[in-house]
Amino acid sequence: MLKLDHITKRYGALTALDDVSLNIAPGEFFGLLGPNGAGKTTLMSLVAGLRAPEAGGITLDGKPVTAADPSTRVSLGLVPQSIALYEDLSAEQNLRIFGELYGLRGADLRQRIDEALTAVQLADRRRDQVKTFSGGMQRRLNLVAALLHRPKLLLCDEPTVGIDPQSRNAIFDFLEARVRDGLTVIYSTHYMEEATRLCSRIGVIDHGKIHALGTLEELLARLPFQEEISFPASPLTAGLAARLAAHGEVTTGGDQHRFHPAPGFKNSAFYALTEELELSSRLFISERPTLEAVFLHLTGRSLRE
Repeated sequence: MLKLDHITKRYGALTALDDVSLNIAPGEFFGLLGPNGAGKTTLMSLVAGLRAPEAGGITLDGKPVTAADPSTRVSLGLVPQSIALYEDLSAEQNLRIFGELYGLRGADLRQRIDEALTAVQLADRRRDQVKTFSGGMQRRLNLVAALLHRPKLLLCDEPTVGIDPQSRNAIFDFLEARVRDGLTVIYSTHYMEEATRLCSRIGVIDHGKIHALGTLEELLARLPFQEEISFPASPLTAGLAARLAAHGEVTTGGDQHRFHPAPGFKNSAFYALTEELELSSRLFISERPTLEAVFLHLTGRSLRE
């Protein structure tokens, strides 16, 4: 469906994307996981043909994507990070504008508007001005506006920023249903739980480079440890963290230490240390590593920096 071939994009002295190559299959729900400033939005704008790369090429459904030729854009929909709606118009008027921009008219457009508003539970607010909507309602409307022309590929650039949990789940359910119907989605996020739930394959991006690519299981397999023990970072546990460094990897993020045991290190040895230091077992949580652990291992910094 989509191929990025050694893409490089610079803004002056800043290299926003550095020799990025990707292949996205039809019907795939692909996640682009990285912190703010990693290059996610730049990648989306290049795929949408809004900007041109300095090097490399992009093809969408077998056709070259260029900023000079907008013809490929009919095959994709873009949900930008910032809400792109006319606030003084109603939900229905907004959808009519976006539909007509793609050549939809008459009964076909009316039917698609009805279906879109029903799908995101906004049918009863169709004649209300968008400025009266909550952030979550606006995000849902923005999403269906990008799908009225039934594109083959949907680009979602952090579409759940700043919304309530109910709206977030509604967007998740809606996107998962569209992918089951055959839509291809590229979803950028810095929320690891979103990538974990939604994406069949994930690319970890930072400083304009793809550091890892694969399913969740494949990414977790890249870790040199299979278990993670977390505990509060405090003067009480500082001695434990220092001693554990000899038995594996200790990272600190926010108010938490994370200990990743080296192969062969036994949990019984860990709890022997905690007993020696008279630390309660209630301080410790043992769990499977997460995408954040993968990101820390690959880049050495917190996902949300």
